[in-house]
Amino acid sequence: MIDLFQLDGPAKARRIVVAMSGGVDSSVVAGLAAQTGAETIGITLQLYDHGEAVNRSGSCCAGRDIRDARAVCDQLGIAHYVFDHESRFRETVIDQFADDYMNGRTPIPCVRCNMGVKFTDLFRLAKDLGADCLATGHYVRRVEGPAGAELHRAHDPARDQSYFLFATMAEQLDYLRFPLGGMPKADVRAIAADLGLGVAAKPDSQDICFVPNGDYASVVRKVRPEAEADGAIVDMEGRELGRHRGLIHYTVGQRRGLEIGGLAEPLYVVRLDPEKQQVVVGPKRVLAVSAARITEPNWLAAVEDRPVLAKVRSLAKPVPARMQGDWLVFDDPEYGVAPGQAAVLYAGDQVLGGGWIAETRSAAAEMIAA
Repeated sequence: MIDLFQLDGPAKARRIVVAMSGGVDSSVVAGLAAQTGAETIGITLQLYDHGEAVNRSGSCCAGRDIRDARAVCDQLGIAHYVFDHESRFRETVIDQFADDYMNGRTPIPCVRCNMGVKFTDLFRLAKDLGADCLATGHYVRRVEGPAGAELHRAHDPARDQSYFLFATMAEQLDYLRFPLGGMPKADVRAIAADLGLGVAAKPDSQDICFVPNGDYASVVRKVRPEAEADGAIVDMEGRELGRHRGLIHYTVGQRRGLEIGGLAEPLYVVRLDPEKQQVVVGPKRVLAVSAARITEPNWLAAVEDRPVLAKVRSLAKPVPARMQGDWLVFDDPEYGVAPGQAAVLYAGDQVLGGGWIAETRSAAAEMIAA
């Protein structure tokens, strides 16, 4: 049997802590860990108010999900602990999410959650429990390379979650295990069914876990009531074309929802100006970006001035680029590059690291200047 947990020593002497969200993926990881003969402990972080979360579906780490995680652990005969991290999650993820929207940025709260509440806090808890590793249900691969553990994309590109894990640090990677990274989702569900787990057919979580029905604006309004201040929609020369109902309803590259009629060509959101409370729009060609400045980088390998593939949105196709100082320079103009999103760099399947997009350089402006 393949050792999916890559641990030294006899199995019975191992202790594996599994981060359990209540979904099928982490439940299968717990089942696989228990099958090795290692002492297995499930940990779930409660990230929401229990009273509000009990009947929510399509999320993770909520009331129903905690019950599911506990039921799986009971069935597997392993210990299960729940830790209340609601306050920390609200401060480091939800408040940051709202503030980013208020400041005209497009946030990725899943990365912030992995950077802080999940990996940092779970890492510490697993260490405190004397575990040999912390295992999760993420679809990425940990590969032993010449210089140590490397982070690689999942074998199944449709399930790959490496974009959201770029901030995993090298010392964390040494301790983390991702046993599902080499499996397609169908195999994971089949394992869950073979183990008789009640979550075998449970739907995957959708959208952002704390955003019900994908309504981002309602969450931002709740945290920051002033978020729906209206303002002008202006063109590239500052001429008012219409009115908007709050910056939180718009992101860079957006076309739908502008409600501006009588124009010769379609207009897109080019940038958001929180100081003037303006949505700036322009034709698609203006969205072309030649480079993006990267902040808070986390590099797992050397990236300076070498050919890389850069992914600037979770669903974007990686494109050729180079890091030159703090700037990610694209070989060809790239579209839909928004401040607040992450840029993740790859060499083949290996994740080299990434950082946050702070600002962009317009390809159209450079062409005009030239």
